[in-house]
Amino acid sequence: MNFSDHIDRSFDGQLSEEEWDALQQAVISDPELRRQYVEQRWLHALLESESGALTGRLSEPKERQTAVMKRPFVRLAAAAAVVLFGVSLILFSQSRPAPVVATLIQAENCRWAGSDLPTVEGAGLSAGTLSLAEGMATIRFNSGATVTLEAPSVLVVESAMKCRLVEGSVVADVPESAYGFTIDTARMEVIDLGTRFGVTTTPLGDSNVFVFEGEVKVNRDDLPEPKHVFAGKSLVSEAGATPQQTDQEVLRVDATAASPGPDWTAITTSTGRGGDIYVRRGDQHGPTGSHPLLMVKHTDLAPNNERRALLCFDLAGIDRASLRSAKLALKLEPSGLGFSSLVPDSRFAVYGLVDPDTAAWSEDDLTWKNAGALVEKPIQESTATRLAEFHVLKGSPNRLVEVSADAFVDFLRTHPGETVSLMIVRETGESDRQGLVHAFASKEHPSATAPTLWLQTNREN
Repeated sequence: MNFSDHIDRSFDGQLSEEEWDALQQAVISDPELRRQYVEQRWLHALLESESGALTGRLSEPKERQTAVMKRPFVRLAAAAAVVLFGVSLILFSQSRPAPVVATLIQAENCRWAGSDLPTVEGAGLSAGTLSLAEGMATIRFNSGATVTLEAPSVLVVESAMKCRLVEGSVVADVPESAYGFTIDTARMEVIDLGTRFGVTTTPLGDSNVFVFEGEVKVNRDDLPEPKHVFAGKSLVSEAGATPQQTDQEVLRVDATAASPGPDWTAITTSTGRGGDIYVRRGDQHGPTGSHPLLMVKHTDLAPNNERRALLCFDLAGIDRASLRSAKLALKLEPSGLGFSSLVPDSRFAVYGLVDPDTAAWSEDDLTWKNAGALVEKPIQESTATRLAEFHVLKGSPNRLVEVSADAFVDFLRTHPGETVSLMIVRETGESDRQGLVHAFASKEHPSATAPTLWLQTNREN
């Protein structure tokens, strides 16, 4: 084998992994080849350092070029080889470039945090971690599999055929060339069998896989055999629970603390007679008043996934006649349900309930089935009035959403009674029934701030 050629090519990163292994073994075992490698490495480094002056020297007369080549540093090659021998062996064993197994093909409007891989669009990726704080990014693995990462997410690239989702959501599109491509989570190993599928997981260990097309095989240590999931179906795994194949969606939880604003009186849904809940069409699990997340979704593609959230604030003791400013603060949290890439930037509306009967809902028994006028489409003016709107962009981070409007202040000033009820509705639909379910922290969330109404009144009153 022509190892001289291998040595030259190794300096430019042109060797395959097999060729590099063969060269390494040959250099270690053959003293003459080892000397040749060290000298060529030294000369290669020298030429790189002298490259700026090389062009000028080549244009000089032949006699001048010969004199230059006879300079003492050339005669020091043998001595330098001895000195560099030990160092080069170390460099030789450590300098093998990590193989590129994927390419970051799209990373527009992304914000990264804690990644140890390059995050520039077009960058080659070796094994390592990508941590996406905001936006959506697409990775094409050398096997042909394409994975879209949705913020906030952490993905570990392992090889051209495998990655690990630490938390967040991904959508994978896998051609025949990547048959067997695998995505691991803390509780699942999802193996492609020629398909398009999505995977979500949370820091608590809950995982969900949904198959858009084709089929996947899912392995779990606590299952006697793999589960096969087909197009239109999902497999849900909750931490501490036995996974069941189902068309239903399951609660997901994450936590990020929110910060209060200065010089405002804070009333949360946990204050006094306050409360919060969400209702879901077709939900067979009863009231959701004890859930840590308030789920909101609008879709015409899967009517049973429609969701709305309700908030109640106890304003006893607040001089509403002197109210001059008000804003609603909601902590956006990952639901672990659906995929951001399947729903556009979304508009939400905040409604104030004006009908006394509909405003008298209770966390203990409210469901979509008995919500009556609260879930009508369109919402009737006799039931609720539209006060404000806000937007959540695709791939938005888990941020604090603040909503304020003049109509909001007027409603709070004039509303009779000491408690005020608001309804959160998503007005934007989606292109696929597995579009994202948006979620906000409820008063039961273990760490994030509950829905908060911030109020300012005139000080002179």
